[in-house]
Amino acid sequence: MRFTVQDDVFDALGPACFGVIVVSGIDNSAPNPKVGALLTESVSECTAALADTDVRAHPSVARYREAFTAMGINPNKFQCSIEALLSRIAKGKGMPSINTVVDLGNAVSLRHRVPIGAHDIDSTAGELGIRLARTGDEFIPFGATEPEEVAPDEVVYAAGSSVRTRRWIWRQSETGKIGAHSTNILFPIDGFSDANEAAVRAAQHDLATTLRELGDWQVDTGWVDTHTRAFSL
Repeated sequence: MRFTVQDDVFDALGPACFGVIVVSGIDNSAPNPKVGALLTESVSECTAALADTDVRAHPSVARYREAFTAMGINPNKFQCSIEALLSRIAKGKGMPSINTVVDLGNAVSLRHRVPIGAHDIDSTAGELGIRLARTGDEFIPFGATEPEEVAPDEVVYAAGSSVRTRRWIWRQSETGKIGAHSTNILFPIDGFSDANEAAVRAAQHDLATTLRELGDWQVDTGWVDTHTRAFSL
């Protein structure tokens, strides 16, 4: 398994950094009380912290909005994942339970105010990475069965020609989503070395530690940035 960030992604994003966690053999088939409690705690903390706050101007969101604008993506129309999560909480909508892995990712994402994705490794062709979209790429939105077009040069997460997340960290695909039978999963945590690297590293440590506490499965971590542009298992 390789996680790679192509050179032209750094040209588009600047000094980006990525904390990577891979868990192998996890049981995601049943709710986990500890994870449920962590999600409830994170939602409560965020609800209090974000009261009367303009999420768009929050320091944890502003740097991502700047990156979207620099890439020609309207951040008001296409909210990055952490802005979408925090906006939901700020509006008092709470956070529904989906499954253990997704709930844990959301809990840690809210706690540290950083975007965390989750990708089913078994649906990839051996490599998942971030690159610019190219002709022939396909993206299937959540809940859909038919692919939609992806504009060339859009920053995407992709496995082969299958786009797994559009507009960098906007929205994940139906392909590779985490379900009850997902057992081998890659979590990327996206940030910037000049803005919130400490938060990304703290979230990576928090998530990896919690995964190890939850069960006897393999947990590996890696780091990708302008100096080291790939992580291999």
